[in-house]
Amino acid sequence: MLPPLTDVLGSARVVALPLVSRFRGVYVREAVLLKGPSGWTEFSPFAEYDDIEASAWLAGAIDFGWGILPPLLRSEVAVNATLPAVGPSDVADILDRFPGCRTVKVKVADPGHTLADDVARVTAARAYLGASGRIRVDANGAWTLDEAERAIHALAPYDLEYVEQPCASVHELAELRERVAYMGIPIAADESVRKASDPLAVVRAGAADLLVIKAQPLGGITAALAIVAEAGLPVVVSSALDTSVGISMGLHLAAAIAELDYDCGLATASLFAHDVTTEPLVPIDGRLPVRRVTPDSNLLGEHAASPERAAWWLDRLARCYELL
Repeated sequence: MLPPLTDVLGSARVVALPLVSRFRGVYVREAVLLKGPSGWTEFSPFAEYDDIEASAWLAGAIDFGWGILPPLLRSEVAVNATLPAVGPSDVADILDRFPGCRTVKVKVADPGHTLADDVARVTAARAYLGASGRIRVDANGAWTLDEAERAIHALAPYDLEYVEQPCASVHELAELRERVAYMGIPIAADESVRKASDPLAVVRAGAADLLVIKAQPLGGITAALAIVAEAGLPVVVSSALDTSVGISMGLHLAAAIAELDYDCGLATASLFAHDVTTEPLVPIDGRLPVRRVTPDSNLLGEHAASPERAAWWLDRLARCYELL
């Protein structure tokens, strides 16, 4: 059952955290932090999402703050570095923020960037990692089918671990997977899972080799684990540019999955210039500990969103609660 809305809003703190580089078109990430009986949790759907989609994020926040956690199978999780759509000269400075990470996820197909820009960025990432490092690329569904095929051919010499959401639709993913099967480069689905009315449609269509799973957008740890169990495919647990509080939710999900063969995309707190805790969840030797996070009251005050933005977020939360 849902806790009363007054309980959900009683501890709500809205923060605006600056990023070290533009990511998803923003330089500041906003989030609502909530405290439930199980600990602190986070509600942070991206601003452009409608209330129906955002309500799943609220379900995830309530699950982590008011629900019962599943048994944990590990105390730490190996994580990847995340490289925004920066120029080659900025690659090393970004990746230095992810000490010990052996895998880099490179953002590609960003608006205003060309395939040549993407190749240059991946080239710089490969030079930084060396031959033994792993590179995966994420297009966020921005390529057409033909563009995706050309891009995979252009990027294949850099030994890709997989390509994440190269096209938007399940049909396109399925056809692309057939076109590039001979190359041995797996296709991962992200938006086709977390933004779909049927998150398992991509599995039934044979359109992906692995799934990218995010706790908050899928309605929480319990719901995400059910998807993992039914899908029967390898998974990568990732974040959605969360604060360390939201990262903790993703870590608890990753720690509850029996088979976790890929480094997880849970180190994105390293992309924040500031966080809500004095002990942020940033990688040490390429790994993150599985623990809950309690925000620092001084940092909550220092990075509080403006009154107008705070009111916008709390009104949004209330609307999403009514949908739940």
